[in-house]
Order: sequence, then C-alpha cells, then structure tokens
Amino acid sequence: MFADFLSSLLKPVPEPLDDADARLALTALLVRMAKSDGYYAASEIILIEKIVQERFDLDADGASALRTKAEQLETEAPDTVRFTRAIKDAVAYEQRLGVIESLWQVALADGQRDAEEDALVRMAANFLGVSDMDSARARQRLTR
Repeated sequence: MFADFLSSLLKPVPEPLDDADARLALTALLVRMAKSDGYYAASEIILIEKIVQERFDLDADGASALRTKAEQLETEAPDTVRFTRAIKDAVAYEQRLGVIESLWQVALADGQRDAEEDALVRMAANFLGVSDMDSARARQRLTR
C-alpha cells in the first residue's frame, strides 16, 4: 500500500515530504517506538493519538485516522536505521526535533526513565540528525 511512498523516501536523495507525508512518516516512527518493546498497549495508542492531535492540530477522528495509516506504514517500513535516516533527509529539522520531544513524551509517560527507552530515543535522535543537546532540552521541557 505504501510502496511508492517508501520508495520515494528511500531514494539516494529523497525530496522533501509534503506536510501530510511528513506527518505520516513521523507518526509511524512514534508507532515503531511504542511497539519496540514487543507490547503495543492501548495506553500507547491513546498517547500517540493525543500527541499527533496536539502537534498537528487535528481533531480526534483525524488523529485516529493518521495513527491507523501510520501503523500500516510502520509494518511496511524498512528497519529503523534506514527508516529514520530517510526521514532525516526528507523532513525539516524542526519537525524532527518535535518528534524527538514526542518520543520522550512516550518514554516518560509512566513517570520513570528506563535505560532501554533512553537508548531508543538517543538512537532515534542520532539517526534523525537531532543533536544530543537538543534531545536533552526536549526531554527537560517535558519534565519541568
């Protein structure tokens, strides 16, 4: 279903994504992060929808539809390294930084920092080309 989208994203020099495709790719990354521990909880689904609703100014139905499409894309997307690097080349830094903030939001949702979640966010930040300093600032904004 997303073969054309993924092939354009994975070109040696991808073109910038339009707003809708960038939202989809970035939401798919949130879904991948939530599924990374092998358990995709209802609470994670609700949180992802809340995040995309706020970040992209969507209503509840729009957020649900975006999450559903992102889940489909996530299952078809290549490994996390190639997928995040492709997003890095096709999405503006500010949007990638916003995703790192959202990833921290998911990681910190239970009120505790976990070494595995920290490592996953750091890995995603690195592959997305977001500096450690900017990632730390994003995390700190959430814990104030």
